[in-house]
Amino acid sequence: MQVYVEYALIENFCMDFALLYAAKSAVKNPCRHIRIALSSAVGAVVAVCFPLFKLSGVGAVLVKLLSGLALAAIGGKFQSVKGYFRFACAFLLLTFVSGGAIIAVFALVGVSYADGGGYILSSVPVGIPAFIVALAVIIVKRLSKKRVKSVASDVKCRLCSNGRVVVCRAIFDSGNRVFFCGEPISILPKHVALRLVDYEKIDAYTTVNTVAGECRIGVFTVDEIQLFYDDKKCVKRNILVGVSNKHINKAVLNCNLLEVD
Repeated sequence: MQVYVEYALIENFCMDFALLYAAKSAVKNPCRHIRIALSSAVGAVVAVCFPLFKLSGVGAVLVKLLSGLALAAIGGKFQSVKGYFRFACAFLLLTFVSGGAIIAVFALVGVSYADGGGYILSSVPVGIPAFIVALAVIIVKRLSKKRVKSVASDVKCRLCSNGRVVVCRAIFDSGNRVFFCGEPISILPKHVALRLVDYEKIDAYTTVNTVAGECRIGVFTVDEIQLFYDDKKCVKRNILVGVSNKHINKAVLNCNLLEVD
């Protein structure tokens, strides 16, 4: 089967983008889409060049594994080794599962493919529809976030943790980009946080950047957050929150909170 380099580059870029985005969504990694695109471009070049080295056996498997780890390192954003490990494992697992599924489907329907030392170059551009689906999901999420900003900018918030309940006002802030180990953090006023947890039990800390500069905040998990807005009730469980070092009157909710279970 004749394969054109430009088509192979496009297909592999699209496939890598879809897999990296799926891994990002699976582990809630805060990386930007431009990082995923850069990693996908690198992956496309590696995939097209790989067959030229004519590797096989253990050598081929090792190179593919290392290239997958490298793509995860380029595409993700990490605050800890654990965060990288989760993202890399998700990406490699999705790559393995999707590759096996593609081969199985091709075998069932009789579609031809060429095994380029482990990288599949098919007569059907599988990566392109996968990329379109990923792009559609990104657009829908962006539109959803815009709706959250408009209808839920100021909400009533009920927090429950360790049998304690606190009610406060809260706002969704699109500028809140605070994450801890890949999870979004909402910022609570100090007086609210200390009614939910004893200060000495806050054993996790992270560094955040604010308009006032860089600072460290305590982080802990709230059993349940109930949000009330537009006559609706939204309940989220096991949510990470941070304790503000500054005086604030309302909790500052991360817009990604509505994407977390």
